[in-house]
Amino acid sequence: MFDFADKIVVITSGARGIGKCIREQFEKAGATVCVIDVLENDYFVGDISDKKTLEIFANKVIEEFGHVDYLIHNAPPKFCGITEADYEDFEYALKVGVTAPFYLTKLFLPHFAQGASVVNISSSRDRMSQPESESYTAAKGGISALTHALAVSLAGKVRVNSVSPGWIDTDYLVYEGPDAVQQPVGRVGNPLDIANMVLYLCSDMAGFITGENICIDGGMTHQMIYHDEHGWSLKK
Repeated sequence: MFDFADKIVVITSGARGIGKCIREQFEKAGATVCVIDVLENDYFVGDISDKKTLEIFANKVIEEFGHVDYLIHNAPPKFCGITEADYEDFEYALKVGVTAPFYLTKLFLPHFAQGASVVNISSSRDRMSQPESESYTAAKGGISALTHALAVSLAGKVRVNSVSPGWIDTDYLVYEGPDAVQQPVGRVGNPLDIANMVLYLCSDMAGFITGENICIDGGMTHQMIYHDEHGWSLKK
């Protein structure tokens, strides 16, 4: 379906999980992918919370390829809550989840090719929460808002969108019972559900889409569940 031959793609946190799947799908479609991750990979190992690391990484990409076609911000921020998280924990989460995407986009701004696209990976937690999730939720809410701000600032040069995954099992496990039926599509998601949308948003087929946040959660955030519905019962 997609042809990204001769395209240069940058992915943060592309060594495992959703990021790895996005990388593999781009490579299958002919793209060259540059990954930055704290985990071992074949391009660049580094912590995106560090300003200098981002600058070194961006310079390496531009020196080797001269431009960037697609930039995917996928790195997950630290997950901790108000009870246990300290100032540094929360600050680190925002550096990874919001500051780094902003700064890396800024570094590549003079080098985006015609038809370039930025896709931010947010989360359905940008609109819903569970207890003790403040750092992650704040970062994901931040990158969702950053998406439409960048889309307006970069209008005519770069399209910017975000994807908000719901429950995605990176081990591709198949769930049954309440875990599956609480989602209107009847199953838990997997990384391909996200990767397919990322590639679509980067393709010419999505040329009229910018500033959008697309939630891919099997409809879970839209379904109200009451007693004895969808495999759930109230325990008194």
